[in-house]
Amino acid sequence: MALPQTLIVSVSGIRGRVGVDLDPGLVADCAAAFGSYVRGQGWGDHLAVARDSRPSGPALARAATAGLMAVGCRVSDLGLVPTPTALLAIEENGLAGGIVVTASHNPKEWNALKLAGPDGAFLTPEQGAEFLPTLESGDRPGYLAGDGAFGSADPLPGAIDRHIAAILALPLVDPDVVAARGFRLVVDCTRGAGGVILPGLLDRLGCEVEWIDREPDGRFTREPEPIPQNMTALCEAVREHGADLGMAVDPDVDRLALVDEEGRAIGEDYTLALAAKLALAHRIGPVVANLSTGQIVEAVAEEAGAEYRQTPVGEANVAAGIRAAGAVIGGEGNGGVILPGLHLTRDAPLAAALVLQLLAETGADLAETVAAYPQFCIVKDRFDRPDVQLRELFGWIEEAFGDAEIDRRDGLHLRWRDRRMWLHCRPSGTEPILRVIAEGPADKEADVRELVAAAGAIVQDRDG
Repeated sequence: MALPQTLIVSVSGIRGRVGVDLDPGLVADCAAAFGSYVRGQGWGDHLAVARDSRPSGPALARAATAGLMAVGCRVSDLGLVPTPTALLAIEENGLAGGIVVTASHNPKEWNALKLAGPDGAFLTPEQGAEFLPTLESGDRPGYLAGDGAFGSADPLPGAIDRHIAAILALPLVDPDVVAARGFRLVVDCTRGAGGVILPGLLDRLGCEVEWIDREPDGRFTREPEPIPQNMTALCEAVREHGADLGMAVDPDVDRLALVDEEGRAIGEDYTLALAAKLALAHRIGPVVANLSTGQIVEAVAEEAGAEYRQTPVGEANVAAGIRAAGAVIGGEGNGGVILPGLHLTRDAPLAAALVLQLLAETGADLAETVAAYPQFCIVKDRFDRPDVQLRELFGWIEEAFGDAEIDRRDGLHLRWRDRRMWLHCRPSGTEPILRVIAEGPADKEADVRELVAAAGAIVQDRDG
């Protein structure tokens, strides 16, 4: 099949703007190709389809189902559920894989197909490298003839209840201990799939909750990515209600961001750091995060005497790193927590339970817990992707900062250990942009901003 050149095909899935790059016909073709791939791998022919709350979701999920059926696959329809719920259901039910229709944190005009294997995790980089080029080959998938053995589709209810039960059954989580703390929360679901799981989970944990945009209708009232500039209403609500903390999730509920009791967004990196602090208090082992994750996670690992490893950005890359290291916990600095004791995917409901458990066990407030660690400043910017070879562009940036440790596994990552600073320049896997991120000590914020500006100036100077 011929894919639109503007469609983003990467380890993060097949992503585009609905009606521009992505339509039901293309979704059906991509799903059929994936179904053929799964069957060819010998994984089986029974797959799941799920979606988040975006208005385009029902039509595109039906198109994905039709494509799978047309190549002889059986489909279990999970309906509107969080992405981690869908992935857990694939693993628990012994399915051959699945397709989650979600554009995660992207604006409402976007949607995407995320592809999972039988282990309930997204395709590994190696599997993606094997499958994704078939989408660009120009060949249509091998649809069955009129008398072929077409597949079937049936609902698979109960996935959300099973997900909640699995979180509460973890050795790291004691619902009675959390409930005894009597947390008062404000939670922003951004009208995504969080509204179908977080009420049940937080009720079981004895929390009193004020809700923002709980309705799962996909009609976002703000930019849906849970980053500080999009969380002003949550910060104000935490102060207004005198809450213990605030929580924000993205539309498919694999990322969690926190607001402390003073109404300050503390940064997404702290979600993984606090979850790791709890996990390492129970068992010491490696911690794995991506190259764009803040140093607070490394500080928590060092405090516990645990090994810290980094991987390229992307959930599939981090999951592969967790497998290789036999890690206790891992994730990404965007608020994504992966606990291999549950499953190998980012999971915001899990992250919420782990953070509440940590605060309940220590008796500390969120601001107090954060203040106990070195303070860092992280600055993120984005630029239109320049019309030059990225290898050449990164070479110019490398020349401009010649005194750094260099890591080229994911774009260009530069680190100055003596200054506790790093710079990461990489193409986004979800948008047609180049991300530039830097971090350093909080009292060196001006230097961190200057670092991002200097790298950005090189990008813009070479654009076109």
